[in-house]
Amino acid sequence: MTDAPDHPDRAASALPHLGALIGRHPRTVVVVWLLAVVAAFGGATGAFGNQSLFDRLQSGDPAVAGENLQGRDQLVAAGRSATSTHLLQVTGVQASAPASVAAVRSAAADLRRIPGVVSVAAPQLVPSGIGSPEARALLPTTGDGFAAVVTFDPSLEGAARDRAQAQVDTRLRELVADVPGAKGTTGGLADLIDAITSQVEKDLRAGEGIALPVSFLVMVLVFGGFIAAGMPIVGAIASIGGALASLLAFSHLIDLDATVVNVVTVLGLGLCIDYGLLTVSRFREELRSRVQGRPASEITHEEVLLSIARTVDSAGRTVVFSGLTVAISLGGLLVFEASTLKAIGSAGLSVVLVAMLVALTLVPALCVLGARRLLKRGTEQAPEEGVFSRLATAVFRRPVLVILAVLVVLGTLAAPAFQLKLTSSGKELLPVSAPQREFFTQLEQRYPQLSGPDLQVVAETPLARAQEYAAALPVVDGHRLVGRAERVDDTLSLVSVDVPGGPLGDTARHAVTALQADRPDFPTKVIGQASGLHDFTGSLRERAPYAFALVALATLVLLFLMTGSVVIPVKALLMNVVSLGASLGVVVWVFQQGHLEGVLEFDSVGAIESTIPLLVLAFGFGLSMDYEVFLLSRIVELHERGVDNDRAVIAGLQRSGRIITSAALLVVIVFSGFVAGRLLVIKETGVGLAVAVLLDATLVRMLLVPATMKLLGTWNWWAPAGLRRWHARFGITE
Repeated sequence: MTDAPDHPDRAASALPHLGALIGRHPRTVVVVWLLAVVAAFGGATGAFGNQSLFDRLQSGDPAVAGENLQGRDQLVAAGRSATSTHLLQVTGVQASAPASVAAVRSAAADLRRIPGVVSVAAPQLVPSGIGSPEARALLPTTGDGFAAVVTFDPSLEGAARDRAQAQVDTRLRELVADVPGAKGTTGGLADLIDAITSQVEKDLRAGEGIALPVSFLVMVLVFGGFIAAGMPIVGAIASIGGALASLLAFSHLIDLDATVVNVVTVLGLGLCIDYGLLTVSRFREELRSRVQGRPASEITHEEVLLSIARTVDSAGRTVVFSGLTVAISLGGLLVFEASTLKAIGSAGLSVVLVAMLVALTLVPALCVLGARRLLKRGTEQAPEEGVFSRLATAVFRRPVLVILAVLVVLGTLAAPAFQLKLTSSGKELLPVSAPQREFFTQLEQRYPQLSGPDLQVVAETPLARAQEYAAALPVVDGHRLVGRAERVDDTLSLVSVDVPGGPLGDTARHAVTALQADRPDFPTKVIGQASGLHDFTGSLRERAPYAFALVALATLVLLFLMTGSVVIPVKALLMNVVSLGASLGVVVWVFQQGHLEGVLEFDSVGAIESTIPLLVLAFGFGLSMDYEVFLLSRIVELHERGVDNDRAVIAGLQRSGRIITSAALLVVIVFSGFVAGRLLVIKETGVGLAVAVLLDATLVRMLLVPATMKLLGTWNWWAPAGLRRWHARFGITE
């Protein structure tokens, strides 16, 4: 059975026309892409004098418009900002030593003259003396040393803030140098954010440095040559450039979290390798069907043109369907309220478009230019029988047993997902050895009042009433909450609350619920990490049904348009739910329960970052449907020619199995490259998506799909009569 002679004439459609156009002007297409990629990388890295993408990134809680954000906004409006303070921790000296007192007072005078600095605090500057209660917060709970706090104008931003902080850091280093034996470290929330965004850039480079070379070597083995292997890699590099450029554009429209860059770039890289592999393989297949065993040197230009037109028509159609399914899954993220999820969804949609354009234009142009080199090792057609047809035949002998065995494995892997606990880490995102994480860990241990309270209550009332409220806080988990009230302005007060277990512990989470349930007779807003997580998870629960309904409905319609069946889309949806549940269970087992800490070099925080489940589900669903479309496109193609169900499944798996497993292996390599990064949230994303792809391409596509299609037989293609007529009129078929 060969492809070329049996295809209906689709010359009037747009895709073969696009393929023919590329075939006539391949060099023009490559040059245009080269200029676009150079411009994209230059713009994203700031090479043209503009602000780079990484300078525009932010980091923080995945905020939603809830009580936590409202309370923070009230404080910022009143001149309070967590990012406006910069701290110095000094060790190795006594705070009361004459050298310390003289150095601090001299430095404070200089610091106050720096534009943008509002105030300077240190125990040596307290009017009532170092031993007074007012100075206690700036003295360590154990050991020697002292702390100093420099406060910037909250309205100071951008280059002005950078200049001011650089001058402050210089003067603080001089302060430490002026005290014999002293050692000092500086930090603050702004520095922590910078450390996280900087680590994103390093992880991105490290991930690509691992993924691209290893992917290239694997593709050399898959294709049996450097030329064929290089084409998807060139496309992947173009995709990375397009991804970074689109993210830079989005950064001017919406706030981008630091993790968005890694997640979206990885998606673009994986999709482009998938689509490039599919396109190059299909082109070789089409060209071989026309050459019929003749030497590669005798391939005519007309045969190349016909092959590329057919490739863009057939493989391009699969790419378009696949891209739409991935876009649908990412579109579900736009339903959620959190700006981080919206940013990933929006930027991800643009990256899918870039990957589709690369597969439909750049990779075909490269195929035309290297056509004869692609078949240099032989022009014989691949046999209709092989490893995957034999695997399908074996599965057909015991379909029920295969289905039960696969479901048991997936169910076992999914079990830990029922213990899922979400968190929203700050410094814990960084490795333990990171300077800013060490700074904040030391700050929490030695200066607990400076490190910030576990919870705060913004109270719209004068200080006196806020103090009464702070003295009568409820009992939570057997502990009476202790609050400290301070004045913000005449009508606004702030109550700081410390709870056992830290700002994201169970007691802090229960305290948020208790404080929100037991309000005083004046307006209050509970803020802090636990409050932000409470708002975020509440928003997820509210929006998730709508997102799932949107993705499920759109996927069902798209697969129906492709197959003309109601059964196949429903089955695909159910199988994806099971496999994604298994991948989420593996993430919980590894990161929340702390298994493989030594192997993957991370420290478990006892929970999963709050955005990870949605990212694994959305991206994993898109990639799973990617391989579903790869397989179904071949099965449907054969079924439309009149091949019976069993033969269509066996032949379809044989023709697509090598592409699916190779593409999945390459995507797993890409995601594994980013597991080598040091940022916790990137490790979790990498592991989750690598496992999702691995399970889908092996257990689901190679075993579960053929087993269920054998069991259902002709029922696979069932649809109500009305829908069959609608599909005959509007369906997208070969």
